[in-house]
Amino acid sequence: MNLPRLIALIVVTLLLSSCASREPLPAKSGTVPAGVDLSGRWQLRDDSDAVNRAISAIELEASGADEDLIPKSSRKKLSRKKDDDTQVHVFLETGVALKITQVERGLFVSFDRAIVEEYRFGEQRMVNVGPVVADRVSGWENGAYVIETRDKEGAMLIETYRLDSKDVMIRTIRIVHDDESNLDVRQVFDRI
Repeated sequence: MNLPRLIALIVVTLLLSSCASREPLPAKSGTVPAGVDLSGRWQLRDDSDAVNRAISAIELEASGADEDLIPKSSRKKLSRKKDDDTQVHVFLETGVALKITQVERGLFVSFDRAIVEEYRFGEQRMVNVGPVVADRVSGWENGAYVIETRDKEGAMLIETYRLDSKDVMIRTIRIVHDDESNLDVRQVFDRI
């Protein structure tokens, strides 16, 4: 094989491998742990101001609302988000009042009576918010309901819902990208 053909073959191989789809997210269990039922109306504790500020800050940063529209450079070009910015934050829903309905094969979470998210136990699928598409898995892991959402840049939104007692639920929210934690908060809800 001559050198130009070998180089062309290497280039084609590299291009094809870069277009290959990512490895799927590891599946979660579709089996509800015995005695675990997240159903109910839940109220975020009043002492959650710091958590709410952290969530708001990450949403502002991710949306670009904290950037200047006109850069301070003399080129006077409009500021643009980089192509490699993460978009997983668009899948994050929050609220101070949650209503959770757990049925045989899934979970419905209503945030402040405005937005309802539906999760199927053991799901592994693509989800979207407008043009933003991501991989999602959800299911049961160590007594908690876990939802993992990965955007095209590899950023992960990891949410868990766990009963701490009959009347206390803990929700954790993490956003991780390139092994760096962009958000890591814990919300405590009381049954009402």
